[in-house]
Amino acid sequence: MLKYLLALLILSVIILVHEFGHFIMAKASGVKVVEFSLGMGPRLIKFTHKETMYSLKLFLFGGSCQMLGEDDEENSEGSYNNASVWQRIAISVAGPFANFILAFVGAVILIGIAGYDPCVIYSVKEGTPAYEAGLQAGDRIVKINNKKIVTYGDYGIYKMFYDGEELNVVVERDGEKETITFKPEWIEEDKYLMGVYFDSERPLITGVIADSPAETAGIKKGDLVVSVNGEKTETYDILTSTVQKYGDKELELVVLRDDKEITLKLTPEKTHNEYYELGYTISGARVKGNALVTIKYAFYEVGYWIRAVFSSFRMLFTGVASVNDLSGPVGIVSAMGEVVEESKSDGGLYIFLNLLNWTVMISANLGVMNLLPLPALDGGRLMFQFIEVVRKKPIAKEKEGMIHFVGIVLLLLLSVIVLFNDIRKLFM
Repeated sequence: MLKYLLALLILSVIILVHEFGHFIMAKASGVKVVEFSLGMGPRLIKFTHKETMYSLKLFLFGGSCQMLGEDDEENSEGSYNNASVWQRIAISVAGPFANFILAFVGAVILIGIAGYDPCVIYSVKEGTPAYEAGLQAGDRIVKINNKKIVTYGDYGIYKMFYDGEELNVVVERDGEKETITFKPEWIEEDKYLMGVYFDSERPLITGVIADSPAETAGIKKGDLVVSVNGEKTETYDILTSTVQKYGDKELELVVLRDDKEITLKLTPEKTHNEYYELGYTISGARVKGNALVTIKYAFYEVGYWIRAVFSSFRMLFTGVASVNDLSGPVGIVSAMGEVVEESKSDGGLYIFLNLLNWTVMISANLGVMNLLPLPALDGGRLMFQFIEVVRKKPIAKEKEGMIHFVGIVLLLLLSVIVLFNDIRKLFM
């Protein structure tokens, strides 16, 4: 229960920071804030200071910044409607901007402690077009088909939409840049899977898939595979090739757990795979830098999550993903809770870093989503405010209100669908 409360608290802080952005800019613009609240539902505690009521509500999720005249025709001094259009634009932008600041601060702390993740090639498979073209382990990818690659995350976004075109890869090797061109092979093959996730470099198990042969055999996250059927598995590549060699025969794995060797038996599942063989693997290992490097890559980190939002939309519109893949607060809290649970064995620092990574991601996402020109969101208000700048006069309040109302109804319908998906996934 504590892990879910912790996740819920983080979500609340992210939303509260958003509302605080609106609050600060409203105060700076001379707009009266009627109430600034933490949480939702009935008020538990309240007090008034300089015309603003500050309240703590029953359900500690989210918050609000209610300004005088924000949703009505009130046009007195200090009301939202009495502020200039540029002041109202600043108030609308301030919430998302506060989320970007929170994401950036979180990224600075995360990268300062754990380092950044350059896109470095860990290994190249012999006999593949990538190998024949001259790609080497240790090469740092800086561009693919004219798309800039700064971090491992950038590479992940590119790979998500890769459809088999020829690759022009610019790599940095020994301080020099070199362009390597090759076309990956289309592969159709049967593979034998244990149902685990591995570290990109070592045969270290970083996750176990539910109801998989590995889970049935008793394999756990953190196990280091020492041997398969008596054959030593010093690297990830050796391990995977050894498993494929034995096919669907029973395997005897020796794993190192808590400094003790444990012998487990499992039979991999046969699966048919079709994919482009890129011919190389990428190391996700993080590298620490000085203060300037940390700040530089913190900007890249926030930028990555902003681009990831638009990549998600692209996946929805191209059919790569569906509405069923969307998650709302319930799904997010559940996922964050699982991250806390899975990080326990690694210690408190890893729990903190994983939750901080989620904070950066969600805060950047919230900032982007609220700037989209959709009714009922900050971006919807901005759209009307920019129209007002062009027309030299505002659109009638009742017309704007009706459009925002329709937007709220549609968002509520989407929220119900997402909530249903989240609850369904909890019982899958």
